[in-house]
Amino acid sequence: MSRRRKAEPLPIPARKPFSARLWPRSLAFRVIGFSTIWAILTLIVIFTLITTLYRQASERGFDSLLSAHLFNLIGSVGVSESGQLTGAPDLGDLRFSEPNSGWYWSVEPASEGVHGNLHSSSMTTTIPSPTVAEVPFNSSFQRSYSTDGIGDEQLEVFESEFVLDAKNRAARFRVMGNKTELEQEIATFQGRLLTYLSLFGVGMIAINAIAILLGLQPLGRVRNALAQVREGTAQRLDGRFPAEIEPLANETNALIENNKRIVERSRTQVGNLAHSLKTPLAVLINEGRALGGAKGQLIADQAASMQKQVDHYLQRARVAAQRDSVVYRTPVTPLVQRMVRVLQKLKPDVSLSLMLPAADIVFAGEREDLEELLGNLLDNAMKWAKSTVAVSVTPAAAGLFELSIEDDGPGIPEDKARDVLKRGRRLDETKPGTGLGLAIVADLVNEYGGALALERSTMGGLKAVVRLRSLQ
Repeated sequence: MSRRRKAEPLPIPARKPFSARLWPRSLAFRVIGFSTIWAILTLIVIFTLITTLYRQASERGFDSLLSAHLFNLIGSVGVSESGQLTGAPDLGDLRFSEPNSGWYWSVEPASEGVHGNLHSSSMTTTIPSPTVAEVPFNSSFQRSYSTDGIGDEQLEVFESEFVLDAKNRAARFRVMGNKTELEQEIATFQGRLLTYLSLFGVGMIAINAIAILLGLQPLGRVRNALAQVREGTAQRLDGRFPAEIEPLANETNALIENNKRIVERSRTQVGNLAHSLKTPLAVLINEGRALGGAKGQLIADQAASMQKQVDHYLQRARVAAQRDSVVYRTPVTPLVQRMVRVLQKLKPDVSLSLMLPAADIVFAGEREDLEELLGNLLDNAMKWAKSTVAVSVTPAAAGLFELSIEDDGPGIPEDKARDVLKRGRRLDETKPGTGLGLAIVADLVNEYGGALALERSTMGGLKAVVRLRSLQ
């Protein structure tokens, strides 16, 4: 029956791809977005202001033209002794002679004793006007209003009543202009203005975005420099940075230097402790062996066990001191290949297969720690394997990789899987060893923030799967 037992996993948060982390919280996105919105609002205000001013100027010019035509018409018309309206007005605009052009004039009697009417040749039918009650005259006996033209165009009408002679005989003068043409001209202007402003806006936004991106390039240089420090190819942030970023770079370099000092101090303390304990433990071991007998052997064995325990905890302290350092990197493929070759020579009777990824993986830690971790797992697998051991290295989630070692040995019973991770616990006392191998592996994995799982292999034995951080 296949059994599986996993040690308690140590979760590692998967890092999002850089593009996914960058865009929503990007300074460039915020600045470009804000400047784009501001540019669009500014162009809308400019468009509205220019079109409003243009409309006002066009309407004023249109009204002035109609008013000038009206006074010209009044000056060109008279009345005969019989009361007949006379005159041949020429307003100097060919549109008044073009049928149904939307530009018309007319003269009609406005008092008794005046008869007949005059109108432009463009006016082929009568155009009604509102009553005085609806649109009253002003103090100058003038009024203006809008009405429908002959061809469904909208007309602007300027109208005035004027006394023609000393007998107080008056006529009503009307000049009508095609307001639809005016609206079409304004719409054409607005369309052209919108096109030009849109092209200008796109160019302005593009130039602004380029300027912002170029201005933020030093931040990209800082990011690349930090990546080099994290990958171990550089020890500090080097280069000249703008005045706004230089304090950040200096503080980062100070932090890196402080981190290095802490690591070096921890290593020195660990080395001093190891050196101070090495001689007393060696003396105890030698004295126990020299004493001989059961008591001597007991002293020697316990002193040797103490030495292994001290070495183990000193190593844990060393790993803890440098686990958060950003300057360690270990290529995995050459290290695994070398260790597999060595163990294959030591145990030629066990077949050892190796599967590696196409691209090399870089472990975010020290080479000695990965060697000890892999060495303990390989030694355990070679010790218990009947004939075959398989080793594989595969990339996992972003920033992680998996190291898998399995054998065709007896495996580990489910109720014993937790025990093998305890220091000094051995399932079979007939096999050589100290019982610290898997415990050391578990501690190293834990210190590096990884995960260790002990499973039943498809080959029938134990499958140890280690997940650790990698450098991208």
